[in-house]
Amino acid sequence: MSIANKDIYVSTDIEADGEIPGKNSMLSVGSAAYLPDKTMLGTFSINLETLPGAAPDPTTIKWWQGFPAAWQACRTNLVSPEIAMQQYGEWLEALPGHIIFVAYPVVYDFRFIDYYLQRFFGRNPFKYRAIDVRSYAMGMLNVSYKKANKQKLPIEWKDNLPHTHIALDDALEHGALFCNMLSVRK
Repeated sequence: MSIANKDIYVSTDIEADGEIPGKNSMLSVGSAAYLPDKTMLGTFSINLETLPGAAPDPTTIKWWQGFPAAWQACRTNLVSPEIAMQQYGEWLEALPGHIIFVAYPVVYDFRFIDYYLQRFFGRNPFKYRAIDVRSYAMGMLNVSYKKANKQKLPIEWKDNLPHTHIALDDALEHGALFCNMLSVRK
């Protein structure tokens, strides 16, 4: 089967200054594109300027105070949302197979990605193809949401990758986790 007919899992993490796209701003996006066998096809990472008229959520900004290195990392080399999403959308569309959005949790990250791609790229190349890693773990293990917590997942599913709250680092961690899960599914 050629790569053009394969699923490509695009593990994505975003960092934001709140929880509501448009009201709050996405600060950075990191994506890692994987084949099911964990072959990495490439990565994408970019930091965005905040949206005009948007305001940071005070609770989120307080949370960020606990991660000063990650905050600094996502506030350097800023690009306008228009340019960032044009580059991201083109990167996604250049991937050679069927792209599927993967995140932990998908409900948070996908909302921002969909909003920004629709607003600034004119379309979302993922359409609505998305997988939540935690929900997938629930199904594989036949356990509750609470028991599918990352810390409680089988050790053999986890690579020794950091969770830094830097978007690309976290996308790599979640992508490796998901591909490891794919490798043991029945």
